[in-house]
Amino acid sequence: MHSKFAFMMSMGIMFSAWLPVVENANILAVYTFPGKSHYMMHVALIKELIRKGHQITMITALTLRHQNLGSNYTEIFIDPVYDYWNDVVPYFKADNIFELTKMDLHDFLKMLEIIGLKTTEHALKQLKVQEIINARHTRGVYDLLLAEQFYQEPFLALSRIYDIPVITTSTLGYENHMSQMMGLIQPWSFVPHGFMPYTDRMSFTERLQNSYYSLFEDVHREWIYFPKMDKLVQTYFGHLEVPIPKISDMEKNISVMLLNSYAPLTTTRPTIAGMIPVGGMHIYPPRALPEDIQKFLDEANDGVIYFSLGSNVQSKDMPAEKMKIFLQVFGKMKQRILWKFEKESIPNKPDNIMIKSWLPQSDILAHENIKVFITHGGLLGIQEGVYHAVPMLGMPIYCDQHLNMKKAILSGYAINIHFQSITEEILKNSLEELLYNPAYRNNIKNISQIFKDRPLNARDMAIYWIEYVVRYRGAPHLRSAGLDLKWYEFYLLDVVAFVILILALLLISLKFLLRFLMFKKPENQKKSKLN
Repeated sequence: MHSKFAFMMSMGIMFSAWLPVVENANILAVYTFPGKSHYMMHVALIKELIRKGHQITMITALTLRHQNLGSNYTEIFIDPVYDYWNDVVPYFKADNIFELTKMDLHDFLKMLEIIGLKTTEHALKQLKVQEIINARHTRGVYDLLLAEQFYQEPFLALSRIYDIPVITTSTLGYENHMSQMMGLIQPWSFVPHGFMPYTDRMSFTERLQNSYYSLFEDVHREWIYFPKMDKLVQTYFGHLEVPIPKISDMEKNISVMLLNSYAPLTTTRPTIAGMIPVGGMHIYPPRALPEDIQKFLDEANDGVIYFSLGSNVQSKDMPAEKMKIFLQVFGKMKQRILWKFEKESIPNKPDNIMIKSWLPQSDILAHENIKVFITHGGLLGIQEGVYHAVPMLGMPIYCDQHLNMKKAILSGYAINIHFQSITEEILKNSLEELLYNPAYRNNIKNISQIFKDRPLNARDMAIYWIEYVVRYRGAPHLRSAGLDLKWYEFYLLDVVAFVILILALLLISLKFLLRFLMFKKPENQKKSKLN
């Protein structure tokens, strides 16, 4: 294994040495959504770009100053940090974020609309962002716009102001609406909607529902979401001399998308040259753990269950009756529990539980004594669990988490439980199944090996394509001609209409011919009548 790794590394170095060098590109990065987990991918990418010598000016919702990125990094910090949950939770009349498990796809889209509009406008109002928008000198200042593909579309207008190509990064991986943005058709028959818990092998009912929800999102984006975002564009960019198109048009000029996805953690689907999977970019070789955590893990003779619900869903907000279930089940187990818990203490906490408000998750999952990972099903966390080959117990709350866990279950390395339906028996049996059935561990070892097997590591792949787009000034040769078709041409509706018209004309002609033949009297009958 080590020799194979060394060979792959040497081949990667040789491969990169043959490429034309892009020196000191000036990149404008815009990451205005204040989701902490999203920044795991953002930070990895920015650090790698700086390490390669590029200059980064970053409009950011969360500061990166503690990363000590050096003189090549200029930060435009959006202050204060916008707490979008203060908009979302009251809108859906929820007492806490755990109640969002009751939402359907219509609610998810509304939630993302609220998040997108609120966080985008909060960023656009910033004086330093206004200076970027209203700069007098714009030609030759930047070589590339790097932006998140997550409901912040008005910032695509910066590419028009500075006349630069665009690369977007998607922390969610593939999304259905990307097909219209990149000029290809995603078959709803086997490509599940990203927020639905379906696989690529759907029943008739599932295909019917998948088609409905996928079409609903397309219509929602075109007729409800885009007009609201276009209004923001007009408000904050409409005064400029540079003409700014509608968002649906600006989206079609994205050169490359870097997608937080990689086989086999996503279903197989049609793709295009400009859609680059770079899943796992945030995963690094394990670093030394804090001394108390290292000791807690090392001395766990029966193993450790690691419990984290990510950065958005916080265990401290868990309803009291559910908290009691977890504490009672954990207290009866011989394994130790390492729990990301956002308060300093838990009343009546069993002795086998260690809580910390923050934990270096990937480094912990790399420890040999971690036996199970309890997760909310976020894509970044699942990638870390797969990378380190740890079986998972999933409790998805919203959006893509359901699909992520469905895929994990089908791959045989996870069990899923519905948070609102958790009982002591369900939790205990699920954990024991994962702990003592070796099939889960064996399956995830195989999945982990596939996930790691790639020609270049994720960060090198991302940097290659960023430099490629800069090198070829937007790489217009990657652009699909499908983007230039009208919507009815794109879906071949004009061809279908033409075929239907021809068939209709043939049927009408046949009808008239039959009627003519039926009512035409034979010649001999006519003659006999005359005689």
